[in-house]
Amino acid sequence: MSLSNDDANVAAKASSTRNRKGRINEDRALLSWSPEARAEAAAFTHTDQWRVLRIVSEFVEGFDSLADIGPSVSIFGSARTLPDDPMYGLAENVAALIARAGVTVITGGGPGIMEASNKGATGAGGLSVGVGIDLPFEQGSNQYVTLPLQFRYFFVRKTMFAKYANGFVFFPGGFGTLDEVFEILTLIQTGKLDPMPIIFFGSTYWNGLLEWIRNTMLGEGKVSQHDLDLFTITDSPDEAASLLIAAIKESNTSIRES
Repeated sequence: MSLSNDDANVAAKASSTRNRKGRINEDRALLSWSPEARAEAAAFTHTDQWRVLRIVSEFVEGFDSLADIGPSVSIFGSARTLPDDPMYGLAENVAALIARAGVTVITGGGPGIMEASNKGATGAGGLSVGVGIDLPFEQGSNQYVTLPLQFRYFFVRKTMFAKYANGFVFFPGGFGTLDEVFEILTLIQTGKLDPMPIIFFGSTYWNGLLEWIRNTMLGEGKVSQHDLDLFTITDSPDEAASLLIAAIKESNTSIRES
């Protein structure tokens, strides 16, 4: 019985990677870069098995890079906030205040509120982390990030925001900010994350949402009264920073005295 061309190629390849005892020559198989091997490798990078390896590598990179950053606060807000927006300066101020107390600032690494927060932290001599995500309309980290990370997967990035934070500040933002708001509230509400400060900065922006939570969600029994104690709303950089720093000290997490 004659072999087809494909079968012949497979047989030839298998033969070429076996030693004299008929065992696979693992080094030769690994280093093989024939046209068939290239095609197989290219196809494999589009499989779920390969994606799992890529996801693991992103977790390893994140955990390795952030393991020693100390007490930290994750700050969220719109990438569309311009430098002349008052919220830009307020975010810069909040970040500077906590950075002076020895607290690391973590943002998404992009423009707007993220840039302002990284700028405030860097200007105050603090560690300024940017946990970026590959998006078609956001490229690279802003210039004030001193520890940049870049991820493909949102859920890996979101793990870094939650795992290394001792508190959260939410400035006015869009869908992405709201996604993080309810993610963090849910993690703390369900006990998946230790209780820690959640601060909504900018009462004019957030009051509508918070009133809906109180009047509709609580009114219909979808949340409990205790759930409303999970967050604080403020317009004061000093109050926001004080709440965060006090909570970190109360948790016995070592930070530098301001």
